[in-house]
Amino acid sequence: MNICIFSANYLPNIGGIERYTYYSSKELAKRGHSVTIVTSNLYNLPSKEVSEDGVKILRYDCINLIGGRFPVFKHNKLQKEIDKEVIGSKPDLIIANARFYFHSLHAMKLAKKHGVRCICIEHGTMHLTVNNNFFDYLGEKFEHFLTWIDKKYCKEYYGVSKAACEWSGHFGIESKGVLYNSIDVDEIETMLENPVTNYKKELGLGDNTTVIAYTGRMIPEKGVDTLVNAFLKLETEDKALILAGDGPLFKEIKQKDIKSVYQLGKIDFEHVIAMLKSTDIFCLPSRSEGFSTSVLEAVATRCYIITTKTGGTKELISGGEYGTLMDSNSPEEVFSALNDAVNHPEKREKAVKNAYQRLIDNFTWKKTVDKLIDIIKENG
Repeated sequence: MNICIFSANYLPNIGGIERYTYYSSKELAKRGHSVTIVTSNLYNLPSKEVSEDGVKILRYDCINLIGGRFPVFKHNKLQKEIDKEVIGSKPDLIIANARFYFHSLHAMKLAKKHGVRCICIEHGTMHLTVNNNFFDYLGEKFEHFLTWIDKKYCKEYYGVSKAACEWSGHFGIESKGVLYNSIDVDEIETMLENPVTNYKKELGLGDNTTVIAYTGRMIPEKGVDTLVNAFLKLETEDKALILAGDGPLFKEIKQKDIKSVYQLGKIDFEHVIAMLKSTDIFCLPSRSEGFSTSVLEAVATRCYIITTKTGGTKELISGGEYGTLMDSNSPEEVFSALNDAVNHPEKREKAVKNAYQRLIDNFTWKKTVDKLIDIIKENG
């Protein structure tokens, strides 16, 4: 089959939607399907290329808004050429990743105009925020308006988790099912066998140091500042907090020069896995998630998980036997969860085994793409 995926953001930009697009397209191509990704050119890359996996990547010229979080494609000659190439390839399906981009609306319009089946995959569980009440209010109104238009062009919606499907209901959308965010366990196992570095050794940490870690964007809605403050309330001897990622809070935390808090900045995937290999407890005190890829990676690397009940993570960490689910990311609750996990290693060991088994049984790209292919065949 010929499948075209529209994703406003894509690699080398790092995020949940980008990884979802990369791994799902890689698995589809591996099975012999023709896959094209249409994205935004944020990094002055070639407008057209083919990846090592055989996936064609087409990039619109764009305007970079909100620090790359909201690229807006340009209507120009290149855009028309790309659209013509997409339709000329006679796709069996067009996938729009996330409904709140102009990029996705354009995919829906293009599909309807040329009689191509289109589905939209929801990745969020709350409105996009820039942590400003006025602009967040305007953003909510814009998102509702854009989704109202979306629904005129696309009639099939799915979510990366049950929670994402429920969030679609906020916009009057009845989702048709779940196409879970997932993980390539085999790829991670290979990296764990031959890690690119030993972070405990690199950071000068003792073998008995309990390592707590976070990976992702350094933004307030992820609760990174709360995590740092909660960590400082612990007895920090023989404990370390490692933060991997970039964003507005990076410099703020860096300037505090806190002992036992190590910031790695933005690192590539192999280094993320190496860092998680040295980690005992992974904490994501986020206010908003669709289905966190970071949590999936942490489970795959045998970390104990502490996170909030937001988004689809609770479909993996569904109870205390799998990890710790917090009702909120309040400083008190984050500290309590960290303190309990640090002081009960036997509890962590059991939960790590349970979560890993649940991961490989339910959240792999093979299973997600199996579901996608079934969807295409059932309604094709």
